[in-house]
Amino acid sequence: MNKQARIRVPPALARIFSDILADMQHDPSQSDEHTAPQAAAEPNQHPVRVIALMNQKGGVGKTTTTVNLAAAIARMGRKVLIIDLDPQAHATLHVAGEREDDPDQPTVYDLLLDPDFDVRDCVRHVDDYLDIVPAETDLAAVETELAAQPDRNQRLMRAIAAGTTDHEFILLDCPPALGLLTLNALAAAQEVIIPMQAHFLALQGVSKLLETVGIVREQINQRLRVAGVVLCMHDSQTSHSKEVVQDLERFFESQRSTDTAWSSARVYHPPIRRNIKLAECPSFGQTIFQYALWAPGAMDYKKLGETIVAEWDRALAVSRASDLSEAEIRVLKGAHAVLERPQESPSPSASASASVDSSPS
Repeated sequence: MNKQARIRVPPALARIFSDILADMQHDPSQSDEHTAPQAAAEPNQHPVRVIALMNQKGGVGKTTTTVNLAAAIARMGRKVLIIDLDPQAHATLHVAGEREDDPDQPTVYDLLLDPDFDVRDCVRHVDDYLDIVPAETDLAAVETELAAQPDRNQRLMRAIAAGTTDHEFILLDCPPALGLLTLNALAAAQEVIIPMQAHFLALQGVSKLLETVGIVREQINQRLRVAGVVLCMHDSQTSHSKEVVQDLERFFESQRSTDTAWSSARVYHPPIRRNIKLAECPSFGQTIFQYALWAPGAMDYKKLGETIVAEWDRALAVSRASDLSEAEIRVLKGAHAVLERPQESPSPSASASASVDSSPS
C-alpha cells in the first residue's frame, strides 16, 4: 500500500502558509465596497509579506525598526517597500529627505483618498531594493476626510491588493495611535510586529495592543496575526529588563494552544541594543547600514532581517512543496533526515575497512 507523503510543518509556518494562499486567492473585486482600479493595472500575483509595525506608545523605536529592518532585508537582495502612515513622516525623512525636494510626488495621503491611484504612482525610489511611499503632514486630516466613507478602513488593503509593484516585503510604519491610519494598516497586513522597550509600563501597553489586534482580526481581517515583539533600546544587564523579557516569553508560550492572533508570537532575538548611531543616522537621511555599518545597531538589525527573511523563505518552501512530485518529496525528506542525524564515530571494523579500501593496489 502506498503511503501518502507528508511534510511536517511547524504551526507558525503553517499559519504563514495559509496566509500566503489566502492572499493569492483573495480577489478584492468580490467586495461590495470595492472600487475598481485603473484598467491598465494588473494586481499583484506573487506572494507578498505585509507587516505592520505598531505601538500606540511613541518613542519606542518603531520607525527606527521599520526603516532599518527594511534596509536589512533590502541588503539581502529582496525588494522592500516602506509605507509611511505616520503624519509626522519620520520614516520618509529617514530615507527620502524633505518633501520639498519633490513637492509633486504623490504620497500615501493621495493613495488613501483617491482609489484610482496605484501604489506604483506613489513610490519614491531609495536604492536598488528599497522604496518608500512617503507621508506628509496632511495625512493627519485623512480621518476627517474619510469619515463618511463606508470603506474607510479598507482603503490601504485594496490599494495593495490592486497594486502593480514587484516588492516581496511591505512594511507599514503606523502612527503612535489607534486611529483610522492604524486600522488601515491592520486591515492590510498579514502580520504585526510590536517594537517596544523592556519596561513594565510598556508591557501593560502591549496587552491593550493585543486586544486591539484581536478585535481587528475578528471584525475586519481574519488573517491577521502577531508575529512577535522586537525589543528596542535594550539593556540586557538590568534585572528589570530581564524580568520583562521573561514575562513576555512566558506569556507567549502559554498562548500556543489558543486560537488567538498571538498564539504563534515570540520575542525576536537578538534585541536591538541601545546605540547612539541609531539616533544619529536619521539626521543624515541614512539607514544605519549607510551611516555606521559596523555599529551594534547595524549588526542587530542585520540579524533581525535575516530572521524575517528566513521565516518567509521557509514558508514559501512549504507552499511550493504542494507542487512537488513524490520523488522530490522523498529527496527533501531524505536530506532533512541526513541533516538531523547525529554524527557517529566510525566503528573499528569500519575504520579498518576504510583503510583497506584506501590502500594502494
